[in-house]
Amino acid sequence: MDYIIEAFVGAFRLILTLDREILTIALFSLQMAGTATVLATVIGVPLAYGIATRNFPGKRTVLTLFNTLMALPTVVVGLFCYAFLSRRGPLGFLDLLFTPSGMIIGDLILALPLVVALTIAAVNAVDPRVQLTARALGATSRQTSWTVLLDARYALVAAVLNGFGRVIAEVGAATMLGGNIRGYTRTLTTAIALETSKGEFAFAMALGLILLTLALIVNLLLRRLQEV
Repeated sequence: MDYIIEAFVGAFRLILTLDREILTIALFSLQMAGTATVLATVIGVPLAYGIATRNFPGKRTVLTLFNTLMALPTVVVGLFCYAFLSRRGPLGFLDLLFTPSGMIIGDLILALPLVVALTIAAVNAVDPRVQLTARALGATSRQTSWTVLLDARYALVAAVLNGFGRVIAEVGAATMLGGNIRGYTRTLTTAIALETSKGEFAFAMALGLILLTLALIVNLLLRRLQEV
C-alpha cells in the first residue's frame, strides 16, 4: 500500500512541477488524437450525410458495417496497418511505419466509423420537415445539407468527441504503428504501459492522471451536450 501512496505523491509532484517529458508526451498525444479526429470529421460527416439522406442498393449493409466497425479492436487496426505500411507491404515505400503519420492513419481508421455511425444517427434524428422546408424555400443542395447539419449540431459535436475519446485512450495501434519511440512517437497510453513494466509507478501514475483528466473533460462536454 505504501508504494501506491508514494506513486500518487510522486505523480502529483511531476504534474505540478510541469515535468518536461510528461508535457511532451501529453502534447504529442493531443496532437495525434486531435489530427486524427479532425480528419475523421472532415471525411466522415459528409460521407455520413450522404448515406443518411440517400437511398441506394446495399444501404442497410453499409450501415451494419459502420456500426460493426465502431467496436473494431485497436490491435486489429494496428495489425492490418502494420502489414500495409511495413517494408514488405504495398505501402512500404512511403516509410510511414514508426512515424507520427503512420499513427495518425491508425487513429483515423479507429475514429472514422464512430464519427460516421453517430453522424448518421444524428441526421436521421432531424425532423424530415427541416429538409423539405429548406428545399421548398429554394435552398441549394449544399444549403439544405448545412441546414440539416446545423439542426443536428449538438449530436455532431458529441460524435466528434466520441471519436476523440476513442483514439486518445487507445494503445494497441499506437504501439504497433509508432513503436513507442521516446521523444518521437510516445503517447500517454504507450508510455504508461512502458513505465509500469519498468517499475516507474510515479511517472506512469502521472500520465494516467492526465489521461483520466482528458477523459473526464470529454465526458463532461458530452453530458453538457445531452442536457442541451
